Amino acid sequence: MTTLAADRRNGKGAAPRAGTASEVGALLRGWREERRVSQLELALRADSSARHISFVETGRSKPSEEFVLKLAEHLDVPVRDRNALLLAAGYAPRFPQTPLDDPSMDALRAGLDQLLQGYEPFPALVVDATYDVVAANRGIAALLDGLPGHLLAPPLNAMRLVLHPEGLAPKIRNLREWRGHLLHQMERQIALQRSGALRALYEEVAAYPVADPGEDTAADGQVPHFALPLRIEHEGRVLSFISSISTFNTPMDVTVAELAVETLLPADPATVKYLQNQG
Repeated sequence: MTTLAADRRNGKGAAPRAGTASEVGALLRGWREERRVSQLELALRADSSARHISFVETGRSKPSEEFVLKLAEHLDVPVRDRNALLLAAGYAPRFPQTPLDDPSMDALRAGLDQLLQGYEPFPALVVDATYDVVAANRGIAALLDGLPGHLLAPPLNAMRLVLHPEGLAPKIRNLREWRGHLLHQMERQIALQRSGALRALYEEVAAYPVADPGEDTAADGQVPHFALPLRIEHEGRVLSFISSISTFNTPMDVTVAELAVETLLPADPATVKYLQNQG
């Protein structure tokens, strides 16, 4: 865990280092270009001027702490990287990174547990920024039953569990579609987060061999396809789910900002009936 978590736990920031205007300017320019936003457009969003944005990016003007945060907000910079921008400008990090097992996170953990349990018998789980499973309910545990121990050893990783050839992949009837959806999801996150760890995970799971699961013979007319379903074999039947992902609004902690709750909504009456009978 970072020292930032301890320093910020009582509302006190870590000591800033000697940042420079040119350093933070280069970082801000990189984020602006990555987001494909012009200096004029960013200036209009931030109630500033293109001239001032140019001066900040070239190091001719040092931005205030609040202006750094304002630009980061309009460029959708992840919370973790907002701390990096502040440090580059010579300011203290604003956002702590508190371990989930810290007593200050008791209410968060209790709320997540209540949400997961309340969703049963349908599957739900919580993952972090690199898809490591933070918590899961019994619906998820049932789907993972029988997988090899090396995939179930902590930390469990949701992408490995789904896409590994010894994981759930052989059971997924529409594997190629679902795999394409997951890889595209990771690509979008990599573009937003600049995460080396996420990039490494992507390269690992994208390289897994993909067996042909055969044609999915489900009757297309049974349910409307308002979203791509996950169709997975389980105990001699095919269960169908629609995935929904939720995050926290305006997170003030790096740990919380990187959590996501995924719920699997039954996509047909047969799946609902089966899971309710199991529950």
